[in-house]
Amino acid sequence: MSRFFFNDRKQLVNDAIEGIVLSAPHGNLVRLDIDPAIRIIARGDWDKSRVAVISGGGSGHEPAHAGFVGKGMLTAAVCGDLFASPSVDAVLNAIVAVTGDRGCLLIVKNYTGDRLNFGLAAEKAKRHGLKVEMVIVADDIALPDNKQPRGIAGTALVHKIAGHAAEQGKSLNEVRHIAQQACDNVYSLGVAMETCNLPGSDDAEGRIKPGHVELGLGIHGEPGASVVDSHNSKAIIDTLVTPLQKHIGDAKVAVLINNLGGVSALEMALLTKELAHSALQGQISWLIGPAALVSSLDMKGFSLSVLKLTPAFEEALQAEVETLGWQKPVAFAPLKTVAYSKIHDSVEATPSDNPQVKAVLTAATRTLIDLENRLNALDAKVGDGDTGSTFAEGARDIAQLLNAGKLPLNNSAQLLQLIGDRLATVMGGSSGVLMSIFFTAAGQAIHDGKKLPDALLSGLMQMKQYGGADLGDRTLIDALQPALEALRDQGMQAAVSAAKTGAESTARMQKAGAGRSSYVNQQNLDGVTDPGAVAIAEVFAAMITG
Repeated sequence: MSRFFFNDRKQLVNDAIEGIVLSAPHGNLVRLDIDPAIRIIARGDWDKSRVAVISGGGSGHEPAHAGFVGKGMLTAAVCGDLFASPSVDAVLNAIVAVTGDRGCLLIVKNYTGDRLNFGLAAEKAKRHGLKVEMVIVADDIALPDNKQPRGIAGTALVHKIAGHAAEQGKSLNEVRHIAQQACDNVYSLGVAMETCNLPGSDDAEGRIKPGHVELGLGIHGEPGASVVDSHNSKAIIDTLVTPLQKHIGDAKVAVLINNLGGVSALEMALLTKELAHSALQGQISWLIGPAALVSSLDMKGFSLSVLKLTPAFEEALQAEVETLGWQKPVAFAPLKTVAYSKIHDSVEATPSDNPQVKAVLTAATRTLIDLENRLNALDAKVGDGDTGSTFAEGARDIAQLLNAGKLPLNNSAQLLQLIGDRLATVMGGSSGVLMSIFFTAAGQAIHDGKKLPDALLSGLMQMKQYGGADLGDRTLIDALQPALEALRDQGMQAAVSAAKTGAESTARMQKAGAGRSSYVNQQNLDGVTDPGAVAIAEVFAAMITG
C-alpha cells in the first residue's frame, strides 16, 4: 500500500507548488501562468535589474529548488515531475521571463537530463539575444573514479553564493566565476538506511538489509557505492568524514547537515553532536542545518556537504535572504554549559513524639502491608496486579521510619510533607507520585494555616488536578473524597462509613475514567471494587479500630 499523501497523482507536483507559494513566509513567490505543464516559481518582486539566477530539476527534493527562490538566492526555479528533469520549453520560458540586460546564470545538478534540457534551453535563449551562462554542480564523492559525479546537497550552497553575488549587482561573468569556484570547492557524501517511498507505489523495495546502511546512494534512490553493517551514529559520521577530509585537506569549512527527508529531528540533532566531536571538528567554522535542504522525498538518510571557505564565501553564506527553505548558518563553537548547583529537595524535619499520631500511623501502615495480596488480586482483574505491592512498599518505608523514631509526629505539616517525600521515592509508578502530591500539598496547606481536614482536601484537589481523575472515574478518589468531606463535616466515624460506601460504589461503575482500569472492558470491571478505593476504606476503618 502506498505510504504517500496525495489526491491526484497527475496533479501532485502542481498541488505541491501551490502549497509552496501559499506558505512562503515573505509572500514573495509567484507561479508563472504559462501552461499547466510548465512549472516555474519566480520572485514576485523581480525587476530584471540584476543578473538572474535560475535552477531547477525534478520535484521530490523540497525545499530544493523552489524553496530557495527569493531575494539573495534564486530568481526562479523550474520544477519537473517527480525525479524528472523539467522540459526544454519550461527552462526556456523561465529564462526569457526573468532575464534582463544583465543576463542569466543557470545552476544545474550533474544529471544527464538536467544538463541536456538546461543546456539546450540556454542555447535557444541566446537566439533571443539573451546572455546565458551555466555552471554544473558535481559535488558527490561517493564514486571516486566516476568522471561525472552527481550533483546533490552541495547545490544549495552554490545557490546561496551565486545568489548573493547577483544581489550585490555583480556582472554575469563575476556571478558565474564565484559560482564555479563554489562548485569546485564543495564535496558531499550521503548515507541512508531506507530508500524513499514513491506516490502510488505499493512496493517496499527492501534493498537495504535491516541493520545496514547504504553509503553514497543517489537522491533519486539510486544504489549506493557500498554497504556499511552498522546503524551506530558515531561510526557512520566517521565513515562520511574520512573521505571528505581527503578532499578538503586542512582547510576551514562550512558544513551542511542535510536531512534526506525521513530522519527525525532527534536523530539529526544526535548526528550533529557526533559531527561536532568528529575528526572534522577543528576545521568547522559554520554549521548549516541540520535540516532538509535537498531531500529525497522521505528517504531515511542524511548527507554532509563541506565547502572550503574563502572570505567571499563566508560573506555570502551569512547574508540575509528572503526564502522559504534556506537555513541561516551557525558559527561553530563547543557546547556552552553553565555550572549550576543541584537542588536537593529533601524535607527537613526534626523527629518528635505524639502517641496518638503514632497509633494512627501504625494502624494505617500495618493495614496496607496486610492487604498486599488482596489488593494485588483485585488489581489483577482490572489492572496490572501490583496495587497491593505498591501501597505495601510505601507503608513499609513509613513504618520503618516510625519504628526508628525518625518522624516528626508532633508537627503535622512536616510529617505530611516527609511522608509525601518518601512515597515519591519508594512507591513505584503513578501511584507513588499521586500519593506524594496528596501528602505534600496537604502538608503545605497545614503550614499555611489550614486545619487538618481542610488541608487533606487541599491535597486531594491538587492530586485531582495533576492526575486528571475525579469522582466517578473508578479510582481511590471515589472513597477518599467522600471520606475527607465527611471527616470535615461530621467526624471520623462518618468518614469511615463514607469511605466504605465509596469503595463499594466502584464495583457498580461500568467504565473507568482514569488509571489502568480505563483500558479494561466493561465485562471485566463488573462487580470488582477498585483496589485503590478498597485500600482507602480499609485504612480509614483501621484508624478507628486500631
